[in-house]
Amino acid sequence: MDRTQLIRELSEALGAPGDERAVAEFMAKRLAGKASVSGDRLGSVIFTKEGAADRPLIMVAAHMDEIAFMVKSVTKEGFLRFQPIGYWSPQTVLAHRVVVKGSEGLVHGVIGATPPHARKGPDRDKEMIPLEEMLIDVGAPDKEAVEALGISVGDFVFAEPSFAELAGGKRLMGKAFDDRVGCALLVELVEALHGVEHPNTVAAAATVQEEVGLRGARTAAQSIEPDLAIVLEGPPADDVPGMAKDDPQGALGGGVQVRCFDPTMVVHGPLKDLVVDVAREEGIPYQLVVRDSGGTDAGSIHLTGQGVPSIVLGVPVRYIHSHHSILDLDDYEATLRLLVALVARLDEAAIVSLQAHRH
Repeated sequence: MDRTQLIRELSEALGAPGDERAVAEFMAKRLAGKASVSGDRLGSVIFTKEGAADRPLIMVAAHMDEIAFMVKSVTKEGFLRFQPIGYWSPQTVLAHRVVVKGSEGLVHGVIGATPPHARKGPDRDKEMIPLEEMLIDVGAPDKEAVEALGISVGDFVFAEPSFAELAGGKRLMGKAFDDRVGCALLVELVEALHGVEHPNTVAAAATVQEEVGLRGARTAAQSIEPDLAIVLEGPPADDVPGMAKDDPQGALGGGVQVRCFDPTMVVHGPLKDLVVDVAREEGIPYQLVVRDSGGTDAGSIHLTGQGVPSIVLGVPVRYIHSHHSILDLDDYEATLRLLVALVARLDEAAIVSLQAHRH
């Protein structure tokens, strides 16, 4: 399976917060025989690759869940009211196709939009319809027909899987690149370490429920008790017109994104310096970013136990938290190269040095 196919299969898997089984099963099957497998009680899966020493223990994390919806109720006319699971902007939702994961299999539908002919007033094109007023239409004439399709309250609803190769295959478009791109990196890291000596033990954690509060990262980190953590993400790119006020910090084609700050974590300074040094020495393009919103699994992991020095490496993704997003494979490769090079440097002496720099 080539890299594009790996990303495609992970992107098209359906994994809502609280039900990431399809993603977990794919990853476990792909990595069978390449690492020992364990997990926590919330559903996170941990692939442990032992190296030359038990310590340091390096946690590398990527979350399996995607933003989704849940069926909240069914109207007598056969429409579905829904609850967002994770953050959706109303402007990205209307008129998009979805699939409902019911007891009888997947049911296709669309989030209904009022035709422009029926909207009146001078501000009709500026109004944003709130999510609670939207309905999902699965083509059923009444509530009984919805029930006959196997749909009930509590069922998950997903953006309909879509995937395309753009720009001659250099860029990819699909759903849930936040954070299936991180899951793909996690898979490739374990494969790269298979049969290769490294000066540590790596716990590659595919976590759950990141989109609803970094929950799986907390329980997984408590299970692993790592000495250091690297979080892999598909963070928002800011290189489209009207976004970045100055130079973009997350441009497609600009390399791996190294996060310095977000509201959930201030980066461990010595670790950031080490990451930048490795990138420079290896000739890997990178972008430093300061985010004033959002967060990652690192927000939970770095507070585990006595504290875990943590860094976030990202493949910039345009249009995250929508039905379709775009990434650049050059950025993916840069992230993987930096990840592998960094793991090779993280021996006991490196960890001791990072701790010494904090005092």
